[in-house]
Formats: sequence, structure tokens, C-alpha cells
Amino acid sequence: MNKPVIGLALGSGGARGFAHLGVIKVLHDHDIPVDMVAGSSMGALVGSFFAAGQSIDDMYKLALTFKRKYYLDFTVPKMGFVLGRRIKEYIRLFTFGKNIEDFKIPLSIVATDLYAGEKKIFTTGPACDAVRASIAIPGIFVPEKINNRLYVDGGVIDRVPVSVAKQMGADFIIAVDCAHFDSDPNIHSIYDVITQSIDIMQDELVNAIGVSSDANVMIKPDVAAYSSRAFTNLEEIVKAGEKAAEDRIEEIKRKLAVWKELNDHESE
Repeated sequence: MNKPVIGLALGSGGARGFAHLGVIKVLHDHDIPVDMVAGSSMGALVGSFFAAGQSIDDMYKLALTFKRKYYLDFTVPKMGFVLGRRIKEYIRLFTFGKNIEDFKIPLSIVATDLYAGEKKIFTTGPACDAVRASIAIPGIFVPEKINNRLYVDGGVIDRVPVSVAKQMGADFIIAVDCAHFDSDPNIHSIYDVITQSIDIMQDELVNAIGVSSDANVMIKPDVAAYSSRAFTNLEEIVKAGEKAAEDRIEEIKRKLAVWKELNDHESE
């Protein structure tokens, strides 16, 4: 029997992106294998931990103990307020200091080339560098410099990297979108202004071009009630990911069965 290559496309979303963990857990609990991962922004961070070989239990522990202080190493503003060295070390630690090409699961990390205004897909090299580039919110984080190029948040150019998973060779793509724009009156700082503006821009981009047409299943955890900026309520955010995946799990199984049936007929 033919088995599809299953790709997971994990999108941006700031703190809301921890819902990706709940989705991954449910897929694991239902014995749905993930053969490859494409991640953008927070999806790159969660995806890198998973692809590097962190267990589900350990990733849950990491998520539920994550604090903003882990990445807030402020600097005199020039290209950003946050240096990003602290979060890079955090990423290095929890990806075991590996290069992307050495991960257990193939991973593509999406960032935005600030010079060229183009999408950059990292599939080799130190994972901590690529993930640090992918989560570099413009104006907040200092851009990540790799091979004399400056990179910022992958969500700027590709919020949910379905097309990247397809390029990797996935036959069946499960996408997760956690970055839904929601009107939010709680805007009190330049950080809030920048992140809310990016959320609006990404939402308009997705509405204009769409991201779900190439995904076999698009999961959208109900995380609009939680801030993408404050890393609080993380347990609830993860649970929202679990619920969204459980709500779609029978659909996923059904579509996988249809895929196998169709491809078994074609191979006869």
C-alpha cells in the first residue's frame, strides 16, 4: 500500500503559535506520522524543536515554562530593540546545537531577505541561526545576519508555508494557522503597535492570495482571545491547538484513506 509523505506547515502567530504543540500532540496520539515540516516565525521555532527530536512531553514542559524574559535582551535601538542573543541560545539548547540537515525530521525554515524582499528557505546550517532569523519581528528584533544578508520574520512574506511543504515533496499537507488578526484595544507600547500592524498586514496578504488551496487540511486554532505578544495563558493556547486538531482528526484520517485508495488504484 502506498503511503503519502505527510508535511506539516506551521505558521506564524507569536505566543499564539504555541498552539502548534497541541496539534502535533494530537497527530502523534492518533498515529499520524509527520514526515517533514515547514515553519515560519513561531512555527519555525516549534517546528525546529520537534524536528530536532524533542519529545512531546518535553516540548509541553518548555512551552508551559516559557517566559518573555528568555528573549528580552534589550539594546540601544538602531535596527531593533531586542538583540536576540538570549533567544538564540535558548533555541540552540533545545535543538541540541544541531544543523538543520542533521534533524530527525526534514525541516525548512522560512525567513524574509530584507535586502532582496524575497523569501529565504533554510534547509541547512545551524538551526539556531535560521530560527532566530525567522522570528525576528521587524522593528522589535535586530535582524539576523547570515552570510552578509539580513533576515527578518518569515511571517512577513509567508505566514503559513504551505507552498514550502509542497516544494519539499509532501503529498499530503496539514497546515496550522494561528495568526488571525483580531481587533485589540490593548495597544500601549511601540511593541504592540509593530506587532499589531504586522498582524493586519499578514491578514490582508492571506485574504488576497489565500494559503489554504494547496493544503489538504487547514487547522485554525481558536486563539483570537489570547495576545500574540504576551506569553501568558500558554496552557490554554496549547489546549486550543489540541481541540482544533481533535475537531479535524476524523477528516484528516478520511482524506488520508481516500489518498491511499486513489494511489493504490493508480499503481495497479
